[in-house]
Amino acid sequence: MGSANGYTTQSKLPADFAWGFATASYQIEGAYDEDGRLPSIWDTFSKTPGKVEDGTNGDVACDSYHRTHEDIAILKQYGAKIYRFSLSWSRIIPLGGRNDPVNQKGLEFYSKFIDDLHAAEIEPIITLYHWDLPDELLKRYGGPLNQDEYVADYANYARVVFNAFSDRVKRWITFNEPWCSSVLGYNIGKHAPGRTSDRKTNPVGDGVREPWIVGKTLLVAHGTVVDIYRKEFKPTHGGEIGITLNGDWPEPWDAEDPADIEACVRKLEFAISWFADPIYLGKYPDSMIKQLGERLPAFTAEEIALVKGSNDFYGMNHYCANYIRHREGEPEPDDSAGNLDHLFEDKFGNPIGPETNCDWLRPNALGFRKLLKWLSDRYGYPKIYVTENGTSIKGENDLPLEELVNDEFRVQYYRDYIGAMTDAAAVDGVNVKMYLAWSLMDNFEWSEGYQTRFGVTFVDYENGQKRIPKKSALTIGKIFDDYISKK
Repeated sequence: MGSANGYTTQSKLPADFAWGFATASYQIEGAYDEDGRLPSIWDTFSKTPGKVEDGTNGDVACDSYHRTHEDIAILKQYGAKIYRFSLSWSRIIPLGGRNDPVNQKGLEFYSKFIDDLHAAEIEPIITLYHWDLPDELLKRYGGPLNQDEYVADYANYARVVFNAFSDRVKRWITFNEPWCSSVLGYNIGKHAPGRTSDRKTNPVGDGVREPWIVGKTLLVAHGTVVDIYRKEFKPTHGGEIGITLNGDWPEPWDAEDPADIEACVRKLEFAISWFADPIYLGKYPDSMIKQLGERLPAFTAEEIALVKGSNDFYGMNHYCANYIRHREGEPEPDDSAGNLDHLFEDKFGNPIGPETNCDWLRPNALGFRKLLKWLSDRYGYPKIYVTENGTSIKGENDLPLEELVNDEFRVQYYRDYIGAMTDAAAVDGVNVKMYLAWSLMDNFEWSEGYQTRFGVTFVDYENGQKRIPKKSALTIGKIFDDYISKK
């Protein structure tokens, strides 16, 4: 096996290794006001002028609400055995709260989809929360800024879902990327609900304190729901549950500077260990405690008992790498990264990876392998599911169709990254058991709208959301066929 950048591996993945694709409800479903669904915070945020780059929203998106049969057909065509998707909380409990009515039509939609996936011999993995909080709960009490209310409502929502589906769904993810919900939603303000200290961006918000409050709320909500699942549903139905955390790999801007090397660890701790350390080690990282002090809300003994040990697997979303340069002096009050700079070139001007269509994403496959090993070392070699990995392509949206579907850059990305993961498993002893590519199809890419495409399937938004496979869609299965050991 080889690649354009010289990356090669002769390693193999175990015979029981599983692979498939991932999506999220607001990004693909559309049908924003059908069958009882009410607005989520992303419906409201995306319709606020200036919040989404191309002024679009998820009202129609990929129209997957009406096209589940097409989505299942392409999953089968590509050879996928697993599909990770998220539920729309506001489709199931439109107002969101524990005393609000459950929408039977919402449950029926997902129930049929789960049955149809099983009929196609595709395993469903469900994410309970992928950023789309019912808007009513934000209005009522500030969403996750109010821990007691939020945890009670989220626990009720989860119990409704477990009651409906845990007989047929055996793998669950509580939250997708709580770092994004906390920092992008309550510090930088780039994601819903857009709260920030920057008054040019939003009239409300406190980026100095709010992200840390939200982070703790999400951890306690996660621990609470895992406890519910393990006590009330796992004894009857089996299954497993965990959280998905995002994180990129850091390399020092100056490899000879101990301060840059130390900043790389801080970067990982502020991005990943903020959530993973309480779950695996029962405490926040020391670097965060040192910088944030009393702004980092303490756990009660009861809370940490719920949170510690609350992962049956580690859900890992990963895309790219950065060079990290330490900053001198005291951090800014609203700093959320660990007092450092994210850069794309090192001290000598060497790029970390090629440009893509995202200003944050530069591929570096070796960083994937290094991060898998770092996580494994720090957290005692947990079972890891790679729940998202993929890339955009610079200028892809502007290409003629025949060029767009020949997405060799994405094919190479998957070759390199799957190869790096295979070496992490076979050489470094990482217990990685699953890989889900992001994404099954082009979709609403949050604040980037529809300008950026991550799909292995082209979605023709102008002509009825028609799905057309790209080269990458038909290549991933071949890559895994080469790497997975034959029984």
